Formats: sequence, structure tokens, C-alpha cells
Amino acid sequence: MKTLYFDCVCGAAGDMIAGALIDAGADFETLRTALSSLPISGFAVSVERVKKKGIEAAQFRVDVDASTPQPHRHLRHVLEIIEGGDLPPCVKEASAETFRRLAVCEADVHGTTIEHVHFHEVGAIDSIVDVIAAHLGLYLLGIERVESSRLPVGFGTVKAAHGVMPVPAPATAKLLEGVPVWGGDLEGEWVTPTGAALIAQLAQAYGPIPPMRIERIGYGSGLREAPDRANVLRVLVGRREDAGAGTETVAVLETTIDDMNPELLPVLIQEALKAGAHDAFLTPIVGKKGRAAHMLTVLSPENRVEALVRTVLRNSTTLGVRIRRESRVCLPRDWWPVATPWGEVRVKYGLLDGAASAPAPEFEDCCALAEKAGVTVLEVYQAALAAAIQKKEQTDA
Repeated sequence: MKTLYFDCVCGAAGDMIAGALIDAGADFETLRTALSSLPISGFAVSVERVKKKGIEAAQFRVDVDASTPQPHRHLRHVLEIIEGGDLPPCVKEASAETFRRLAVCEADVHGTTIEHVHFHEVGAIDSIVDVIAAHLGLYLLGIERVESSRLPVGFGTVKAAHGVMPVPAPATAKLLEGVPVWGGDLEGEWVTPTGAALIAQLAQAYGPIPPMRIERIGYGSGLREAPDRANVLRVLVGRREDAGAGTETVAVLETTIDDMNPELLPVLIQEALKAGAHDAFLTPIVGKKGRAAHMLTVLSPENRVEALVRTVLRNSTTLGVRIRRESRVCLPRDWWPVATPWGEVRVKYGLLDGAASAPAPEFEDCCALAEKAGVTVLEVYQAALAAAIQKKEQTDA
């Protein structure tokens, strides 16, 4: 399984995450082209090589034209910007989820609703770009699982739009609920709201570096200087090598629904996947008193159980959710980019006894290319599958 580990030796911020992913191999020109498609103006992105305490790192910059008005934005404005960009659907969904998390936390801290939240710093153009760049970088690297070290949030106070705040700032602390943190030994804010939102959303586990075969390492530079260490975020990219031949524990969430408009059931699945589920599906059943019903099953990472239970309760008519733990065996997976007449498609395959098996073109890639080229999804899918089979045969030979 293609795994990325965030080694947060000096905290985390959106630009540090984007820089580290670029340093680890995410193509900057592809990122720049995608970001330039956003329906906003007055900014330019760049990346430069810098040295922090002897460590070479990539510094991702968003340069904003001061003469271009950049108003405070509500959540709906940010979501419109994300939706208007030429981005893979999964990147749009993940980026929108990051800002929903930010909006929920800001609303909770300030005692208002998400519709009335002004994003202030995190809604500024550079943070919008940082968030999208981070999710797009993970997409380009083909990352399937993310883990992280605990986060050194710093200590003391910080000046914000509402005045002097304790570190971590209230919204940042809210974002980090359930995430292992510590104050560290550096005064000041070392985990920004954007960094907190991204790590909390992406990481499926926290702790020391997991058993993995490292393939790439990336360093993303922060703008500040730390007194005694390099202000960088390190990412390790490679293949996870779990003990037990790929066995892992998942939480299985289930509930029976017999009184809900069937038109809303697909939305329930979509919301569960957005909230971090491994998978979610519905099974038609016959319930009590012979009623037609559906059983919802959600496979959840351990650190997303509470969030997914709330998602199910919020988006359905059920009044309770059953939870149990089960083991599953997963093949290690990798991605092949293959060329089709309409563009590149990622193809996922499993590794069984060291050999590639069961190639499957990424459906969202096929849909995006088909819509752009005016051809059927089936044509793109079949072309990508044929290219993958040919590539496998050449590799095996």
C-alpha cells in the first residue's frame, strides 16, 4: 500500500505540506497548471530550493498581488472556487472537506453557524491554494494511506484577527481534537489552522514511523526560522510492510434504515466516504413487520469512528449505529499511469506474491477525460485497461 508519513519535527503548515509533496516528486508544473484554472485572479505560485540549518527543502510560495481585492470569504465562496477549477473530482471533494472542517470549527469557537463564518486568515487566497495544492500533490503521488507523527503545536500566545490568542489558537485546538499533540519546546504557533485541518483530515494513524520500505523523501520549508533546528516538514513515501501479511483491523459500522426517502440514500454513502470511510455500501433487506429496508455498512479506520457515526446520524433517519471490530487482509497496492488517446489515466493494481494482479483503471480519471473529450466513459476505461495489461505483460517479460 502506497503510504505517506508526515514527520512533523517542527510543526505543520499548508505551504510546508505542499512543498514537501513537491520535493517528494509531485510535479510542480502539473500543480501550477491546475491551480491557474481556479476562477480567481491576483496570485502566482512558485517553488524554490532553500536551506534550513543545512537541510535542503522546497519552499512553496503563493504570491498575492496586493492591488487585486481579496475579500473575506464565506464557505460557499470557497466551495465555488474549488468547484470551478480544472481538478480531479477526488481533489475537489477532499479540498471542500478541509474547508468544511475549518468552517465547523470556526463556527463552534465563535458561537455562530458555518454560513456566517468569515474565514479571515484561513480563507485568504494563499490558504485556499495551499489546501488544493496539498490534496493535488497526494493525488499525483498516488498515496493510499497517510500516517503522521504527533504534532508539536508550540506554546505561548499568538496575534490573530480577533486579538491575542493562546497557542494553539482556539480553532486550531478544535481542529486537533482526537489528534495526539504536545507543546514541544518552541514558543509560538508551529501548527497553523490549515496545517491542523489537513493533518487531522488525512492521517489514519499517529505514532512513530510505521514499518515501510521508503522510496522517496521530501522536505517542505516553513517561512520562519527556528532557533535550534530546521523549520521543515518531512514526508516519507513508500510501501507499508505490516506484520501479519497485510492484516489490519477496521471498525464496521452498521444500521438498518426503513423510513428514509430512497433518493437520499446515495447521498448518505457519499457523505460517509467524504468523512474518511474505507468503504460504504447498502444492502436491501426485509425489516420488522415485513417492511422493505436497507442496511448501511461503513468500514471505518479506527481514528474516524466517531466522525463517521456522527455523519451517519446527521445524514439519515436512524437513531443508532452498531459498531464492531473485524480483521481484513489487504493486498499491497500501487498505481501505474498509462496513456490513452485522450490523456493519462491512473490504474490501480494489487501485488500478490510480488507480481501485479487485477489492474483497475481509476474510474474518476476515466469520467473526467470522457467528459472533456466528448467520448464515452467505457471507451476511456477499455483503452486504459488495455494499456495496463500491455504494460504488465512487458514488465513480466
